[in-house]
Amino acid sequence: MFHMTPSSGPHAAAASTRAAAPSARDRRHGLWLGLVGVVAFSGTLPATRVAVAHFDPIFVGLGRALVAAVLAAISLRVARTPWPARALWPRLALVAAGVVVGWPVLSALAMRQVPAAHGAVVSGLLPLATAVAGAWLAQERPDRNFWVWAVFGSAVVVAFALWEGGGAPQVADLLLVAAVVAAAVGYAEGARLARLLGGWQVICWVLVYSAPFLVLPTWWVSDARMLDAPLTAWAGFAYVAVISMFLGFFFWYRGLALGGIAAVGQTQLLQPFLTIFASAWLLHEPVSRVTYVAAALVIMAIALGRR
Repeated sequence: MFHMTPSSGPHAAAASTRAAAPSARDRRHGLWLGLVGVVAFSGTLPATRVAVAHFDPIFVGLGRALVAAVLAAISLRVARTPWPARALWPRLALVAAGVVVGWPVLSALAMRQVPAAHGAVVSGLLPLATAVAGAWLAQERPDRNFWVWAVFGSAVVVAFALWEGGGAPQVADLLLVAAVVAAAVGYAEGARLARLLGGWQVICWVLVYSAPFLVLPTWWVSDARMLDAPLTAWAGFAYVAVISMFLGFFFWYRGLALGGIAAVGQTQLLQPFLTIFASAWLLHEPVSRVTYVAAALVIMAIALGRR
């Protein structure tokens, strides 16, 4: 399901940055794959909140990538995947900056300050941010109706953040917005690379290339007290390492590459609701009516924008 025809010739990496319009079949397939990725990602914030209650946020943010890198190296070895061309390394580094360092670390820091349900609504900016990144990096051009509703949804998110913060943005909100920007860039550039390398190969190579730079900071923030952490904390860490940082991207990058970055990126409109549900179920977090209203307005805006 994740097979991608390898690039041919030395100039494959210099192919046109504007992607061909996907067929109706590819769009449907891409949307379903994207939805699977979103379901996988929807547990990230609750799992992160459980983990950072006992572990340093830097350990959670970077350590999960080290665990995933081991799985990635095994996968690449078993599949006998050739090394990417040197010309692609800077692009892989950009993806790593967004999805290996930016989103995991910034969101882990934020989850020490606000409930996961709050973070879920602020992360409702991701579809808009992903579309903007797709327009910038892949030269995709959604129509004006899409942008009008996307901006409306973003305004709802900002209003919600101000409401919850008592009229002023919280530090956690700024961290989450920065995390959203980092993730959007990583998503868009990863989708472009997936058209050359294949969806699962992109995240695997990104993790393998990143691993040497993550060992020292991860080791620096770890200590013996972690051994006394409860099983729930380790379970949360295992989720973000294996599902959020590894398997979820198999579906996500393949879906973005097939169906288009802006179009498939809108499957994230379900993520706030799924995350709020997971937070209430797993963490017993109180969820205010304002949170549900804000999430519903964001989802409505992006759904109408897709039409």
